[in-house]
Amino acid sequence: MSFAAFRAPLRRQALSASFRRAELRTSSFRKYSTEAPPAAKSNTGLYVGLGAAILGGGVAYYLYTSSSETAKATSTALKSAAQSAKVATNFVPTKGDYQKVYNRIAEIIDDADDYDYGSFGPVLLRLAWHASGTYDQATGTGGSNYATMRFQPESLHGANAGLHVARELMEKVKQEFSWISYGDLWTLAGVAAVQEMAGPKVPWRPGRVDGFESHVPPDGRLPDASQGAPHIRDIFYRMGFNDQEIVALCGAHALGRCHTDRSGFDGPWTFSPTTFSNDYYKLLFDEKWVWKKWNGPKQLEDKKTKSLMMLPTDYVLTQDKSFKKYAKSYADDADLFFQDFSAAFSKLLELGVPTQQFVASEHWVMQTVDDQKS
Repeated sequence: MSFAAFRAPLRRQALSASFRRAELRTSSFRKYSTEAPPAAKSNTGLYVGLGAAILGGGVAYYLYTSSSETAKATSTALKSAAQSAKVATNFVPTKGDYQKVYNRIAEIIDDADDYDYGSFGPVLLRLAWHASGTYDQATGTGGSNYATMRFQPESLHGANAGLHVARELMEKVKQEFSWISYGDLWTLAGVAAVQEMAGPKVPWRPGRVDGFESHVPPDGRLPDASQGAPHIRDIFYRMGFNDQEIVALCGAHALGRCHTDRSGFDGPWTFSPTTFSNDYYKLLFDEKWVWKKWNGPKQLEDKKTKSLMMLPTDYVLTQDKSFKKYAKSYADDADLFFQDFSAAFSKLLELGVPTQQFVASEHWVMQTVDDQKS
């Protein structure tokens, strides 16, 4: 069953009515948080050959077969150098190649049947967010560059519970387009999720390389939904964001829901959890929020329908003076929210990636499925 026909206003109208009757599914979105033939115009064969030349015969064999952490680290460094060389010589897949990957992801987003309101979009957005949000600007570690959630213990970190669903979905795409790195694949999935669910265009560009277990960041770098303003600032300031960007990124909670079997929390933030909008901010200010009486972790519910939820980290946006200013502006102006979210999310997706690795100096804007039909 495809939900493509319910995009934007139509999807919002249909879902809003059903949710107000409190007919919410109880089953996916946490608190926040391989070879196919290349396309006809792809330069895949050329850059594979370039990488082999850079790594060179026996050295390459040793680096790729040795279990030594030193060898693995060296291999990654060489792959980074190869990536930089590809940029300099333009031996890279074309934008059209990446558009084909985007289109395949878009198909998967709507092929969700009964999974979370019929869309894999929210969980793919969460994958991109959590894969990028581990960045520490002080040490230069974490971020989207090495796609380290493929490895334990990061894949088992509590904040990433349930993201195996998204990783397994993207593994199917990886099998079709083996030339794309996991970091590029996961972040492109986040872009597709936002755009295909009626959100803003998100500037994006490829260039991430895949690393090893030695690059896995420590646990605790992602937001803890039970905390307050000081914790939120600690997490986001570490990545290099300011208060305005923090509030804008929180708007991703317009999509999806929390699950008791993942975060422990339960319920959606909005009545239209598969449509990107500024409803998250509107509801924060327009609804009366009370503490939910249940055996789970501390969360709020709307007093009127008791079908929506807010996390402590959500509600703090209405209490902290600086956060509140931005949250109110987004509640009043959807265009402003879209503009600021797009900029902040694009920045998030590039955290930890050396500038010289990107294949283009300018960002790309990928076309939505609807754009390509017009």
